[in-house]
Amino acid sequence: MSADNQQESNKSISDQYLTGFVEGEGCFYVGFSKRNDLPLGWQIITEFHLSQNPGGKNILYFFTKRLKCGYIKRNHPKSKRDKTWVLIIKNRDDLNNKLIPFFEKNPLQTSKFEDYKIFKQTLSLVEKKKHLTMNGFKQIVNLVFSSKRETRKRYSKKEILRSSETTRKDLD
Repeated sequence: MSADNQQESNKSISDQYLTGFVEGEGCFYVGFSKRNDLPLGWQIITEFHLSQNPGGKNILYFFTKRLKCGYIKRNHPKSKRDKTWVLIIKNRDDLNNKLIPFFEKNPLQTSKFEDYKIFKQTLSLVEKKKHLTMNGFKQIVNLVFSSKRETRKRYSKKEILRSSETTRKDLD
């Protein structure tokens, strides 16, 4: 395919198509990482992931161009079996000012919408620095663990809350 034809085909990819693609292959990730150097002992991680097999990697490139952010890498570079590629957006300014507005204009239609809402609310609380208080941190933990979707979480809700209570350095 010539470069001109590729550009023409990329122009025909609608925002609705991209939203549908995210419905199947996207992930609005909110996680917790133990960090003893932080007042509550935990870092809140917010990332958007969109994965695809090597044959469809061009859609990841198109999505990065459309949003003007993110980077693409092998999903599990050390794995001989996993050949997928992943687009990652983790910069909070990009998440708040590029990704969220995209999905506000092009709403998700499936159960992925619930994950998006949790993600968006978490970003909002972090933006307002609520995650730095015990009450705000608890609110985020409860929000993340309210998801009905089954996931493999490294830490349980109970473990995160108990640990943050003992680690906290009187922030409220």
